[in-house]
Amino acid sequence: MSLGEARSGSGVTAYDGRMVFEFTGSACRGYSLNTRLVSQITDTQGETILADVWSSTGEAGDGKSFRFHSSQRLNHRLDEATIGRASRGRSDGAITVRLTQPESEEFSLAGPVLFPTQHSIALIERAASGQNVFQAKVYDGTEKGQRVFDTTAFIGRMVKPGEDTGRLEKVAEDQKLGDMPSWPISIGYFDLADGDLTPSYQIDFRLYENGVSRDLLIDYGEYTVEGKLSSLEYLKETKCK
Repeated sequence: MSLGEARSGSGVTAYDGRMVFEFTGSACRGYSLNTRLVSQITDTQGETILADVWSSTGEAGDGKSFRFHSSQRLNHRLDEATIGRASRGRSDGAITVRLTQPESEEFSLAGPVLFPTQHSIALIERAASGQNVFQAKVYDGTEKGQRVFDTTAFIGRMVKPGEDTGRLEKVAEDQKLGDMPSWPISIGYFDLADGDLTPSYQIDFRLYENGVSRDLLIDYGEYTVEGKLSSLEYLKETKCK
């Protein structure tokens, strides 16, 4: 990952990082996602911050529960940690959140709310059906577990199998990503509490029908970060019985 554009007043002059995802599970056994982002950010004074963000989540296949554990270290010192669970039992999609860190707390969030894997699956389904816009509330346990994002996804024209031949990264070519349909996606994440018309952040990427994504661009407002696929390994598939 590298710095894309640093806008006026951002204070950022360089960005170098690496993001790793490990996704496992199935609809019958539930889904697990482990992520880690290690980045080095340099400001206009030449000072560097080393940020290490880690998270582990588990999501029931039926979408009824979601657990999350995340931490952020800045220059090797723990800056924040969040642990909690969310569950739903009502037909309107509302959820109840129980936090144990940073403080014990319980609260409800009005539905319908999707958990991350639910949202990803729904996005692929809508892209495959030819839908161009998908709006949903998403709860992923970030922002100390306190926030629901109102998301708007714009889905571009489907890129047919073979259209990208010769234009993909080597790892994408080796893993035959070009042999399956994909869609350019742009998702804005809006803070419901602020009621802001400008997204807190926006991510653009190419989404493949198997859930793999590449060609990432994260727009934080003051600066952007670009991510290129460097490695892809398919784990043993867990099939439902």
